[in-house]
Amino acid sequence: MVTYIIRRLLWSVLLLFVVSFITFLMFIVMPSADPAILRAGRQPTPELIAAIRENLGLDKPWYVQYLVYMRDLLFHFDFGYSYQNNVAVRETLFDRLPATASLALGGAIVWLLIGIPIGIISAIKRGTILDRAAMGFALLAISAPVYWVGLVSIYLFSDDLGKLVPIFKGSGQYTPFTDNPVEWAAALLLPWLVLATAFAAIYARFLRANLLDVMGEDYIRTARAKGLNERKVVFKHGLRSAITPIVTIFGLDLGILFGGAILTETVFNIPGIGRLAYDAIQKSDLPIVQGTVLIAALAVILMNLLVDIIYAFLDPRVRY
Repeated sequence: MVTYIIRRLLWSVLLLFVVSFITFLMFIVMPSADPAILRAGRQPTPELIAAIRENLGLDKPWYVQYLVYMRDLLFHFDFGYSYQNNVAVRETLFDRLPATASLALGGAIVWLLIGIPIGIISAIKRGTILDRAAMGFALLAISAPVYWVGLVSIYLFSDDLGKLVPIFKGSGQYTPFTDNPVEWAAALLLPWLVLATAFAAIYARFLRANLLDVMGEDYIRTARAKGLNERKVVFKHGLRSAITPIVTIFGLDLGILFGGAILTETVFNIPGIGRLAYDAIQKSDLPIVQGTVLIAALAVILMNLLVDIIYAFLDPRVRY
């Protein structure tokens, strides 16, 4: 297992190099705008643009720019400085990361608490009214765009239920956990529910299908023949096998969300990584884009590694 983890970590470092190079190359080959012109203002002079390009290092060949960037990243953990406001990218990312992590982790807990029980109940009560109602609601939740659900939720809870149940309303803006834990939870409760809506529906349908397949296996019939009660058959034998694919998609989903849930962050005005990346792309701010992409790639890689390790504990047949 240790050898496997070390090998995966080494491959992860190589993958991060590839991701950073592709991101850099996309901005060089297909530039949407010159960062120096965007920073120079409305009526820039050629001299001002040339001075800005020299100050940002854009006058050097692209491969020199990339090597300088990777040198600073590897030896000093320096992501460079923003082209637009000349602030350190590392500090900007670390300022935004807690908001994104709070949204992603809280939303993940909510959709697991909702989706897994619904999936289990639907599989056990297959064909009943409860099963059909749950799967119908899941289909509706999957079909609804997250930005639409967010806007409708803001309209309903802010004007109506928000007055009756203050926790749904919160302070109206994101508050760091270290400043006020109550305000932090109040401001994120509605975004958590909105973000979890589609994910919970997907997990419920996926788990239901997996559990129905597993419950028809020979070892399940053997467990029943031994006299085990249905609860132990479902949870100890059936669910343990059915939930293994869920762990895979959960690792991917959570890793992607650490790269920023752009729509949810935009609708609820949460200062996270997703909004930062979107604004940076609009302004051709390559250092910010590079930093957010690397954070997202690292989150996905680490979550996949964690999933592979968990596999060995969930399924005794898995060995590395």
